[in-house]
Amino acid sequence: MKPYSLPDERGHFGPYGGSFVSETLVHALNELRAAYSKYREDPEFQREYAYELKHFVGRPSPIYHARRWSEKLGGAQIWFKREDLNHTGAHKINNCIGQALLARRMGKPRVIAETGAGQHGVATATVAARYGLECVVYMGSEDVRRQASNVYRMKLLGATVVPVDSGSRTLKDALNEAMRDWVTNVENTFYIIGTVAGPHPYPAMVRDFQAIIGQECIEQVPLETGRQPDFVVAAVGGGSNAMGIFHPYIDYQDVKLIGVEAAGEGLSSERHAASLNAGSVGVLHGNRTYVLQDENGQVCETHSVSAGLDYPGVGPEHAWLKDSQRAQYVGITDSEALQAFHDCCHTEGIMPALESSHAIAHAVKLAPTLPKDKVILVSLSGRGDKDMHTVAEFSGIKL
Repeated sequence: MKPYSLPDERGHFGPYGGSFVSETLVHALNELRAAYSKYREDPEFQREYAYELKHFVGRPSPIYHARRWSEKLGGAQIWFKREDLNHTGAHKINNCIGQALLARRMGKPRVIAETGAGQHGVATATVAARYGLECVVYMGSEDVRRQASNVYRMKLLGATVVPVDSGSRTLKDALNEAMRDWVTNVENTFYIIGTVAGPHPYPAMVRDFQAIIGQECIEQVPLETGRQPDFVVAAVGGGSNAMGIFHPYIDYQDVKLIGVEAAGEGLSSERHAASLNAGSVGVLHGNRTYVLQDENGQVCETHSVSAGLDYPGVGPEHAWLKDSQRAQYVGITDSEALQAFHDCCHTEGIMPALESSHAIAHAVKLAPTLPKDKVILVSLSGRGDKDMHTVAEFSGIKL
């Protein structure tokens, strides 16, 4: 079988991806593509990136056997890839460092970002402080409310946080505003997109920076279990943590890849964020992919208990993996994710992010259906400190 080598030179994953942007952004994207093509192969860039991952982020992140929970469930063995142990508490920092190093080499003194759960905003503010860059973060006002602690963290790190009151006041709307800023300030500004969406080259570039997750797992899992996992499970909003762990495994045909979307109040309701399970093909934020849209092509409002999954589209590589049947995509509801959050805290002493809790919830469903010698590897994409107020609110507790 031919090794997996997408996207093509125009940024297409089969019929998905590409670059659908206004003329005002064409020059900026061409400049970015040229710079990334140059520096991704540059030994000095790779050396500095590897140094920062080790000494600033704290990589490699370990894998962890959820032994008590696995025994309690009575089926397959559940392992976590501990991205929650990274500096800033999530996988987002892997990508932000790569893009910030690129911004410096391109002579861009100002960086902007969009954020939902706040972790990408925190990671961007962190690397901006690390490298002395001006930083502006756009965040939906609903997410500002849900993620107040992360907003304060960004401000402590020196970033300007701009609440966005348009639309559903969540991640989609923050991304729209960040795009407007970039068009206006393209000469001195680098847009650090946080997920594997957006126009080419972002889906491939973000994936490449996040692929360190899966690359480490390919070495780590056989040392602990004697072989590669049978299943790799990760939450999917835009899809960066999932692509980070999936991509190095794509050519391992015996490893099943499962992406877990936010089913919210149910896939049959109108309150979810499961674009792969319930969407249709359209164009959103500069790329062709699966989008939650009505019959007139208007983007639908979404819902998830998890701010980081509350997005009406998905990265184009996930769309291609779905259609090619290399990956399977399922939905987990708010209530199932919240139950997994509490169970993980009580059983393993680990507080997962609500995004990660969706992936964990599916693993907990899957494990009892499998023999005990099977291995399920779950991307624990971030820690749950940021979600305590949301969990408390859903539990009827006032903090």
